[in-house]
Amino acid sequence: MTVAATRAAECMAAAPQDISPHRVIALLLDGALERIEQAKQCLSEGNAQEFDILVLKTVGIINGLRASLDFDQGGEIANNLDAVYDYVAAKLVDEKDHVALDEAEKLLAEIKQGWDGIAPAK
Repeated sequence: MTVAATRAAECMAAAPQDISPHRVIALLLDGALERIEQAKQCLSEGNAQEFDILVLKTVGIINGLRASLDFDQGGEIANNLDAVYDYVAAKLVDEKDHVALDEAEKLLAEIKQGWDGIAPAK
């Protein structure tokens, strides 16, 4: 397995001017979830080098999500998301196993579901 661009990254590169800020966050969450799936595959295959790259890429996406938080407007929700993102990133770096990947995937999928539920009307 070679680490390639995520589907989300390809979508953002194809037409960046047409993507709303809300959609960018959705794509970042999709990208993080895709990277976690790829990392799980590498872990199962014993491919430690690509696993480490994928974990770092996932943490990079999570850091991008953290950087997008607006603490002035988001208040407690932004603070809670920041704490979850911090927890997930640390978990992925500190505990390189299926349990950590599963937990990170579950938490990010829950955030993604909530985010998709507040999509602005077109």
